[in-house]
Amino acid sequence: MTKEGPEKTPPVEEEKKPLIEYPTVYTFKVMGKQESGFTEHVRELFRKLMGTEISPDSIHEQPSTKGKYVSLSVSVYLLSEEHRRAIYAQLHQDERVVYYL
Repeated sequence: MTKEGPEKTPPVEEEKKPLIEYPTVYTFKVMGKQESGFTEHVRELFRKLMGTEISPDSIHEQPSTKGKYVSLSVSVYLLSEEHRRAIYAQLHQDERVVYYL
């Protein structure tokens, strides 16, 4: 205790754990218009980004209720946060991708 009052100790910084621990299997959601070749377009995009073929079992397709759009769940094996961010950056730039998560 000092004359001015109780001594203040600096706050203890907790070690922050990353939200995603790498390597990991990560699932991207990619939505676009239900037009011919959209699924193959996304498969080719991920093939380029991953540097390897994407297994048909790694992509699951869900059409919208009215059939105008399609949602693809693409599961891939990621080694780093940088790789995940690079994929999101490419999805953002792709004109055929309407929305992604």
